[in-house]
Amino acid sequence: MSKNHALISDLVKIHGNQRRSLLPILQGVYEQTHYISDEAIVEIARQFDLSSADVYGKATFYSYLSTVPLGKYVIRVCKTIVCDMHKKKLIVDALEHLLKIKMGETTHNREFTLLYTNCLGWCHKGPAMLVNDDVYTELTPDKVRDIITHYKKLGYKESDYAR
Repeated sequence: MSKNHALISDLVKIHGNQRRSLLPILQGVYEQTHYISDEAIVEIARQFDLSSADVYGKATFYSYLSTVPLGKYVIRVCKTIVCDMHKKKLIVDALEHLLKIKMGETTHNREFTLLYTNCLGWCHKGPAMLVNDDVYTELTPDKVRDIITHYKKLGYKESDYAR
């Protein structure tokens, strides 16, 4: 029995296998593995008696789910015009410099992924970003450096990642 089969079976026991349970199952897989693999999509489709294309469509519709491996810390920078007006470019430049990656990339050690996202709802305190579920506002390049330093100090352990 594969790791995905056991994980998905456990999630189905909690949420059921009705179509309305598909999103909570996808979210559960993502929380455990940091992405939804092709194998997981096929297994979910099997357990829900749906096509893999149907499951893939749902998995790729939501921007907070991913079908490619992401880092332990996913940094999402607000891409709205309001954050642009609050000098978001300086924040993006600082992040890319500190992490040595470009937007849309993941560090080689899979510790950080850098992405743009739609409005975070913090326009009055822009520029804003999320690191996983933590919101950071009124960013400056110095604040960004401190935030990244904090996450780097938390450490990276290979066991934190499902393979």
